[in-house]
Amino acid sequence: MAHTLGFTIDEFADSAMSVNTSVQINSMCTVFAESEVVSLIARGQDQAAIALGLHRAIAQRIAAMSGRIGCQERIVFAGGVAKNKCIVELLGKTLNSQLVVPENPQITGAIGAALVGLNGKTRR
Repeated sequence: MAHTLGFTIDEFADSAMSVNTSVQINSMCTVFAESEVVSLIARGQDQAAIALGLHRAIAQRIAAMSGRIGCQERIVFAGGVAKNKCIVELLGKTLNSQLVVPENPQITGAIGAALVGLNGKTRR
């Protein structure tokens, strides 16, 4: 979506955080959402407002999915998306929780897999 809007990944989050109003994104499927974004751009909608709308849609989707398992007051948010400060802020607000982001969130899954592999190897 950043590319579709003409932003780098960092500009995508910064642009979204620079506005207070967003454009509603209705599509949950990324292919349809991209078509929706292209249409919004063609209609002259502000690209920063579109970016914020996309971030809000993602945060709301994650919150809806996590609501099925329940949330705590503090949540560890890992993975590459956790590097997006706009998502971190919006998701924390949406979940009404403090998000704890590891120093290198994009590699926490790999570290966990390595530790599981290491533990499995020593048990044999």
